Amino acid sequence: MSGCEGHSHDHEHAEPDETNASLGQSLRPQIDFPCVQCLNESRPHSGRDILKLYEDRLSTTPTLLSQEDPDEDPELLLIVPFSEAVTMKSLCVLSYADDPNNRNTTTAVTAAPRTLRIYINRPNLDFETVRDLAPTSTITLVPPSHQFDPEHGSPDDSDTIGTIDYPLRPAGRFQNVSEIALYFCDNHAMPEGSGGSSDMDDSDEDRLMTEITYVGFKGKGTNMKRKAVE
Repeated sequence: MSGCEGHSHDHEHAEPDETNASLGQSLRPQIDFPCVQCLNESRPHSGRDILKLYEDRLSTTPTLLSQEDPDEDPELLLIVPFSEAVTMKSLCVLSYADDPNNRNTTTAVTAAPRTLRIYINRPNLDFETVRDLAPTSTITLVPPSHQFDPEHGSPDDSDTIGTIDYPLRPAGRFQNVSEIALYFCDNHAMPEGSGGSSDMDDSDEDRLMTEITYVGFKGKGTNMKRKAVE
């Protein structure tokens, strides 16, 4: 795949915020769970299953895995509709893949996602569309080795370990959200700059499956019910 030709850079690259202050309340009650979809998941409904309760965010199961195919990009497209319009302030993505405190083997079999491209209120998305579509925002996710580093969260403190909230910016683009799509286009086992998106390079190396154990959103509801899509 070619470089950045035809790709718009009209989006923000958010930086992780390891504090939880002022990032809103859990939006899990507003998720329309029966309508959640995930493309390229290895097990049906596993994308929905990782939208866990906040108190269960550190559990290692259930987990979301991309389909196992070493010749294909291990991309995932998680589409989450809400039952009412919401204002989104932050999101959290957690993966135990490659976590040195959780693995009993030196050979990695899965990898944590690296690049997350976010799309707001864009219905009927698929891989063919998002590979060429400029995202609302792009986040570079930190690897598990950072999330579980004692300097960034104590192993004895379940409120801090592994939970990094990424602020969603610019804030104006995350108001009146009825649906959010999360496109995980590569993972930390892949060469930097390679992945499924059309502005990334192809790689001849075998791909490890992408693994995610938790996705959560924070913000506030508006009590405005989402209109049915005709």
